[in-house]
Amino acid sequence: MKRIGIWMDKEKAHIVSIEGEQERFETIPSELDFFKPSGGSGTKSAKWGPQDVVQDSKYLEKEKHQLKRYFNKLAEALGDAEAIALFGPADTSEKFSKELKTNHKNLAAKLKTVAKADSMTDNQIRALVREYFEDKR
Repeated sequence: MKRIGIWMDKEKAHIVSIEGEQERFETIPSELDFFKPSGGSGTKSAKWGPQDVVQDSKYLEKEKHQLKRYFNKLAEALGDAEAIALFGPADTSEKFSKELKTNHKNLAAKLKTVAKADSMTDNQIRALVREYFEDKR
């Protein structure tokens, strides 16, 4: 039985695969661009500051497409899993869960939990996944 736990955020996903007594650890980068839009080309001494409009919608749309590619990469990595657990500090794991339920129904059926977990070292992530699946036996 292959069990996979993923600790993920927008930067990267750490995948821990447990099959029998063997454990494999892999990191998949997201390749997301972290936009820091700043507007204004007017003078700094203008009474109300720069008057240019920053189009956040184009940045958000680009991020949405990049997240979709990231989630598809992760779904491919989950391929033959029999049980899946998602962990992460932000809402990225919840977004990935929704993506699985929408576009990867066979993987969504194997999803056991989506839980919040703060930033961790690689060894802490391994231990978290190991403990989660040992408790579920």
